[in-house]
Amino acid sequence: MENIRQAIERAKALPQQHGGVGLEPPRQQARRIFGDAHVSTERSQELELDVAYLQSQRIVAYDGKDLRSRSFDMLRTEVLRSMDLKGWKTLAVTSPTPGCGKTLTAVNLALSMARQPERQVFLADLDLRKPQVANCLGLKCAEGVLGVIEGRIEVDDAIIPAHVGGSRLDILPTASTSDSSDLVGSSAMRTLLQDIAGRGGQSRIAIIDLPPLLTGHDVISILPQVDCVLLVAAVGTSTVSEIEECNKHLQATDVVRFVLNKVPGSTTRYSYY
Repeated sequence: MENIRQAIERAKALPQQHGGVGLEPPRQQARRIFGDAHVSTERSQELELDVAYLQSQRIVAYDGKDLRSRSFDMLRTEVLRSMDLKGWKTLAVTSPTPGCGKTLTAVNLALSMARQPERQVFLADLDLRKPQVANCLGLKCAEGVLGVIEGRIEVDDAIIPAHVGGSRLDILPTASTSDSSDLVGSSAMRTLLQDIAGRGGQSRIAIIDLPPLLTGHDVISILPQVDCVLLVAAVGTSTVSEIEECNKHLQATDVVRFVLNKVPGSTTRYSYY
């Protein structure tokens, strides 16, 4: 937790600015997610993401030539180094509260990782109350994770293979529900998370966009089933006390990095530790 403690000290020294522009805002069970049935899907069935729309949503990390992608590339390098060293495959992304830019960070990080030819990237939206991954990428989602855990569709039918620029990844979005507290603790959700963690080769990385940590118990229910966490906070949005409260909840969890958005004087409005 040393990286969080260091970030707290830095946050204390930063002015609490407001209004800054920052990072915001499927079938056999054994083959459901990363099995041969899905991996062998013809790449011609991939959905091509709309570049103009991505740009409007500040999704930039599919383009390695874009200077704005460099911060995400740096974060990618540090996160993958730590994950590869430990053999970790699932990375959860959360924040203290809404408005910190966790989804934008998760999506851009996934696209940055997906630019590497040797990597297979899976991006899942488990923020069931207020999912944002589909919206960030210009996708429509009627079921997704919600339909899978409620038994209406198979995972292979919910996954969207997509590409943009040099990035190729599999996306599992979700529709929203007000009943997330019961669903995240269900056996169906545990099975889904086990499948995400257990499938794929050595180069497979799964990024899971979770709800904000302090808005309910959803994240706490899921944390034991992921390998590590990326915590995203924001100057002017996150308070020192909120970050310290997150630190308490994450004592038993490996925090791979801490991202601080909306840093004054930063041209990218993004920093990490």
